[in-house]
Amino acid sequence: MAHELTMENGKASMMYYGDTPWHQLGTRLHKPATSEEAIVEAGLDWEVVKKPVYVKLDKRFQVKDTFAMVRKDKWQNNDCDILGVVGKNYTPLQNKDAFKFFDSIVGDKKAIYHTAGSLSGGKIIWILAKLPGYIRVINNDISEKYLLISNSHDGSSMVQIKFTPIRVVCMNTLTVALNKGESMKVKHCKDVKDKLTQASELLGIVNEKYDTIERSFKNMVKVQLNEKRLNEYIKTVFPDPVDELQYATVDNNREMVRDLFENGMGNNLPGVQGTLWACYNAVTELIDYKKSKQNNDQRTKSIWFGNGYNVKQKAFDVANDKMKIWLN
Repeated sequence: MAHELTMENGKASMMYYGDTPWHQLGTRLHKPATSEEAIVEAGLDWEVVKKPVYVKLDKRFQVKDTFAMVRKDKWQNNDCDILGVVGKNYTPLQNKDAFKFFDSIVGDKKAIYHTAGSLSGGKIIWILAKLPGYIRVINNDISEKYLLISNSHDGSSMVQIKFTPIRVVCMNTLTVALNKGESMKVKHCKDVKDKLTQASELLGIVNEKYDTIERSFKNMVKVQLNEKRLNEYIKTVFPDPVDELQYATVDNNREMVRDLFENGMGNNLPGVQGTLWACYNAVTELIDYKKSKQNNDQRTKSIWFGNGYNVKQKAFDVANDKMKIWLN
């Protein structure tokens, strides 16, 4: 399989506005969507329900406090797959409520949804929404401001909200958290909808948080990297592995970052060339475009939710740590 997008009736459960995705799948829109449009075009206009789990020995027994998550519209159909097994306290967040979260931030009926879809048969859904304004790092090097929300229906993760600037010159996805780990998480508990509403209230200071991201980006431009600093940054992001069999992979990653630092998209712009900003973007370009050839079947999942996200987050954290020393 060349992707992990959910396929239904021969169609991928995904909508997008803009460039055609790497997998050539999904419904292309000619303008950003409202939440009502996006949920339909992405094939996400369905709900999930909890169903009791039974075992059959000499007779049929219900498994205590154990439930299967299934799509409500497919229940008792032949194609009804179990999305996951959860406990009694697990409360699902329906797709429509995830979209309402964004509407509460930017306003209902606003056409700001650029990408939405489903992975792994409906186990994970995501929504990428564009916020007003942009970050001008230096001259014409601009990053637009997005938020990404992901929700699992299999009990594997909490509702997650991430700040996701996208650098226009190269379309690198600069997914960053403002603290160690994720930007924000909400558990699937009884009051998950209320907690998401509270999260929405917290995100009323989203511009303030994006101001913090903007300061980090602009400070990266101020730091010129000599050979010593370049090696120090790259080796901290890609440290020596414990397993000797991984040395070749790590060495390859380091060399590719070095090349992209010099020749990556947008890294030869005036004011950008030779800076920490260029090296940080070299890492993100490696993850978004170069390594995907090795791992096409999990690209989207990796970039936003998996190892790719973790590497980019580490690159951002290391840059901020180094700047505390190099800017003094």
